[in-house]
Amino acid sequence: MNRAPLHALQGFLAAARLGNLSRAAESLHLTVSALSHQMRGLEERLGQQLFVRSSRGVCLTADGQRLLDRVAPHLDAINQAMQPFAARHDNRLTVSVTPSMASAWLVPRLGSFLAAHPQIEFSLQSSPQVVDFSRDLQVDAALRIGLGQWPDVIAEPLFDEWIVPMASPALVARMGDPAPADLADWPLLGDPDGQWNRWFEQRGGQPPARYAASFDDSEAHHRAALDGVGVALGRITRARLLLDSGQLVALTRERLKTNYAHYLVYPERSATHRGLLAFRDWLRQQAAEHTAHMAKAMPAAARAGNPD
Repeated sequence: MNRAPLHALQGFLAAARLGNLSRAAESLHLTVSALSHQMRGLEERLGQQLFVRSSRGVCLTADGQRLLDRVAPHLDAINQAMQPFAARHDNRLTVSVTPSMASAWLVPRLGSFLAAHPQIEFSLQSSPQVVDFSRDLQVDAALRIGLGQWPDVIAEPLFDEWIVPMASPALVARMGDPAPADLADWPLLGDPDGQWNRWFEQRGGQPPARYAASFDDSEAHHRAALDGVGVALGRITRARLLLDSGQLVALTRERLKTNYAHYLVYPERSATHRGLLAFRDWLRQQAAEHTAHMAKAMPAAARAGNPD
């Protein structure tokens, strides 16, 4: 066999890891048709089918998995070795963020940053997956929610995450204004993080024997409350625009802090990126304003039980 087709192998690696040709092509700055052509050429060269293609994406065949296991460590090593020599463009900034955080918090504020820094070419990658900075060298930073204990990144806290029972105005009108201890009589939506027990421990009352419905996804959890299915113990950051607009109603003004917080995270290679430094300063200001707004609109719930 002639010299290994490195470009095709890089394309194969991206498609295998992302499971989607469109996203893989975007990460490599290729068209989908160009990447598909590379994959077909690689399969013909090897005489093996590497992917099973479907409307939902691509998945590896057994031969594809064997090829991935053999070439991935070597391609990763090459990328790692080249990293110190990669050209950095301080006027280009790529940030990864989850779709819910992008739509509910970052994007509504982003105009002020872009207006203040028109020289920065800003790119937002919206994905529920945690970006691997060692592999995706085009991403400079990310916004994450968690405990702040991610390996091999710098994690700077922005603001805490708070929860409060919230429901649609139609459900509130049907059920009447609740006392916090009466919430168990309402149709409650089981939340993805299992925080209802903490809420009742600290605010009084007993959790219901069963929930009206349960969700393992925060997006669906909030959507169900918006549609009047029941009461969500919702994340205020995710729902703030809905609360401010009256599409959701907080059933009490007192909120409860979760164990999670929002962070700006980035690899060491981005620590002196001038575009990121400008974004970080702007982000800190936005986080401070968000925190002040929450403190004024909803005081923290009094502690009556377990600490956060």
